[in-house]
Amino acid sequence: MHIDKDLVAASATPLVLGILAEEESSYGYAILKRVRELSDGRMEWTDGMLYPLLHRLERQGLVGASWGTSEEGRRRKHYALTEAGRRQLAERQSQWAVVSQTLARVWDAPGAAGPLSGPVLA
Repeated sequence: MHIDKDLVAASATPLVLGILAEEESSYGYAILKRVRELSDGRMEWTDGMLYPLLHRLERQGLVGASWGTSEEGRRRKHYALTEAGRRQLAERQSQWAVVSQTLARVWDAPGAAGPLSGPVLA
């Protein structure tokens, strides 16, 4: 399934903040893997999409970063949610709840057409 890039972009920040809230800290590859797991393989993020987002979140003070060493001895940058990041996550959760409820209401309304039926403009 292809997910539109605008939808991926809109959901990226709350998804990364939520993943970082699950653990004390995480590193890039683990975040990519978690996105894949949570979406049952339907969302495949790339390094080129994730790392600019992590750097932006770090600049905004929502995420902190520190260097560590993997079990194999390689250096890894670990990311953790800051207190400001936790507050931002709570705000994003509230916003997404409104969006989700609104979409559910329009899609589940009596007389609402299924996703492939109803009028189509050519």
